[in-house]
Amino acid sequence: MPTRLTPRHQRPYFLVCVDKHGVERREEDGSLLSERILETIRTANPPITDVFVMSHGWKGDVPAAIDQYDRWIDAMGDCTEDRALARTKRPGFTSLLIGFHWPSLPFGEDDMGGNAFSTTSAGGGADAFVEQWADRIADTPAARDALRTLFAQALDDLEPDRLNAATLLAYQTLDREAALANGSPAAAPGADRAGFDAQAAYLDARDDEASFSGGIMGALLSPLRQLSFWQMKKRARVVGETGGHALLAALRAAGGNALRLHLMGHSFGCIVVSSMLRGTDTSHPVRAASVILVQGALSLWSFAKQLPDDAREAGWFRPVVDAARIEGPLVITTSKFDTAVGKLYPAAAGVAGQVAFNPAATTFPTFGALGTFGAQGPGTGAKLLTLTPGDRTRDLHLEPGTIYNVIADAVIKTGGGLSGAHSDIDHPEVGHLCWSAALVTA
Repeated sequence: MPTRLTPRHQRPYFLVCVDKHGVERREEDGSLLSERILETIRTANPPITDVFVMSHGWKGDVPAAIDQYDRWIDAMGDCTEDRALARTKRPGFTSLLIGFHWPSLPFGEDDMGGNAFSTTSAGGGADAFVEQWADRIADTPAARDALRTLFAQALDDLEPDRLNAATLLAYQTLDREAALANGSPAAAPGADRAGFDAQAAYLDARDDEASFSGGIMGALLSPLRQLSFWQMKKRARVVGETGGHALLAALRAAGGNALRLHLMGHSFGCIVVSSMLRGTDTSHPVRAASVILVQGALSLWSFAKQLPDDAREAGWFRPVVDAARIEGPLVITTSKFDTAVGKLYPAAAGVAGQVAFNPAATTFPTFGALGTFGAQGPGTGAKLLTLTPGDRTRDLHLEPGTIYNVIADAVIKTGGGLSGAHSDIDHPEVGHLCWSAALVTA
């Protein structure tokens, strides 16, 4: 895919696409776009000083990813004062932007140029339904048989009083085949869930509008979407740890230690970019100059030194903090109007009426999202900021090596449906946050 230009500011950026295992997908001519990027960094004159790597979240097919990156980059382009400050504060400032696309849409155009599937499962019949969900949850013979059962049950009765034995058995099979563990909030993304109860998920979906029902075929398939939710969390971690980490390491090798890397994630993309830094290859650690996590769909305890009820267990991404993988600030946005992370996230965790670890010690829930509560827990030392409309030039006084929870209720506030304001992020105020973090000198 050639270099893209944003619609308003005509800002060029690259779109690197990987498969669900994190392996980069080749262009139509058989080449790897990353090789072109690395060559650009090696030969650019004037040299590239700063690289911004962005990751979208769940439900991001290629067209949706392009739309988000277009809007996000143009929002940064609207910050003319920040752009001027970058050139003043860092003479020779020259940036390169990369959008990182990973297949994360239950129904979308993930073949880089055409309709991968029909956007309506039922419209393609049982075979299309099975193909779609097998790719998103588990592609085994047992999983495929379970999906056929669910398709037949949904055609027979979309909203029964309760799920029957055959439907429950099918969901139990899918949960087993998906290999999604049940763990604490400190477990790896995808395993940080309370458990899977298809009957409870279905009943909640019928009774609560903030559920995974609706859309494809009705409430009976709500537990199916719940499984997909956690499988996509796991996929976000895998693509970040593998292809994402390898990309950062290659960028660092091409640009040298003087090259500044800035990571920007939205929703599950916050898992992707955090996993890029955590990685699995400790022999090649990569550091970022700044990281911004916008409405993150990951645990609020992700960066904690320990969980409130277990001093032996640290948040999954705590190693990023302990190993000083972020030289500048880690900036996190929250919004009470984001119902995707405020309501859907705990619902997907399989919890109902949940309480805190220790209500006497903390008011935060056991399972909650970063985009709702910010980074919490011992060892985070997070500072609190408030983003207000018109915040495009204010000096936020960000400091290196510091975590910031930014209350963005007054900016990230518009949206409808089940997700609320989850995707209302293309504001110059959010762009200013990105610039403010990127221009901190470690």
